[in-house]
Amino acid sequence: METLEGIWRRYGVFLRSDALNCGVDDATLRRAVRSGALIRVRHGAYTFADQWAAANAEERHLVKASAVMRSARCGCVLSHTSAALSLQADVWDLDLDSVHITRQDRKGGRREAGVVQHRGVLPPGDITRTATWHTTSPARTALDITTITDVQHALVVVASILHMGLATKDELHEHSRRMMHVPGSLTSDMVLRLADRRLDGPGEARAYYAFWLEGLPAPELQWEVRDELGAVVGVLDFAWPGLGVWVEFDGLVKYQRLIREGETASDVVVREKAREDEVRRVTGWICVRIVWADLRHPDRIAAKIRQAFAAQATRAR
Repeated sequence: METLEGIWRRYGVFLRSDALNCGVDDATLRRAVRSGALIRVRHGAYTFADQWAAANAEERHLVKASAVMRSARCGCVLSHTSAALSLQADVWDLDLDSVHITRQDRKGGRREAGVVQHRGVLPPGDITRTATWHTTSPARTALDITTITDVQHALVVVASILHMGLATKDELHEHSRRMMHVPGSLTSDMVLRLADRRLDGPGEARAYYAFWLEGLPAPELQWEVRDELGAVVGVLDFAWPGLGVWVEFDGLVKYQRLIREGETASDVVVREKAREDEVRRVTGWICVRIVWADLRHPDRIAAKIRQAFAAQATRAR
């Protein structure tokens, strides 16, 4: 007989019915919740408290999503934000309190008990399976996201799906044509114009959005700089080669990813500074660095970049 721990390992949750089948009665479950050993994530669904405490907001959402799917009495798949997280796409500042599902019985449209039920036609090609559950396909998920949030928030998810290679721009355009009459789909066109697979992470996606919002020229993405011998000395997040300016986004996740074995964060900073100096020597360009906090003020970012444009124009005279 499968144990509660085995069921939890498979789904991240176990149900009251699982507990009863394993010989754990309701009184024992109540005592475990009161003592803090178990967390009731929704009615009739539990997880271990130590695992819940160690989980971040996205992981907790997926635990709740698993509880919803295990309890569902209708044919449904995870969709929208829940599908994006199940596909391991980046999300930023989206509501993680409610689990999104799309019903396949043409019923839905309700929001109740932490679940948003969507009604929609899902052809077989619009459904995929992750390690645990059926979800909307990456392309369908990307377009669904554009119907429930604004351009900036949707761009983070859509760019991530493209960057991970889960869908192509052509696939997104095809899905967009099929969803022209879906409520909220007017945002889709602008998101698809901005989305680019070369945007690496929420910070870069939001920075790119800020440039567009403030009317800056579109930058080149992931621009390679080579020295006199043709060796690549740097790959720039955003570059305006004709204007002699580039932008680097400094995010914590980015620096964590750059840490090599045996290095500290300080080592990465020093190495990145040396790389910046070499790029500046080779190109003569001005570097504008932005951090996560700057993204709250697109106008200030734009002002810094325009100031750099003007400084380079003055040098050229």
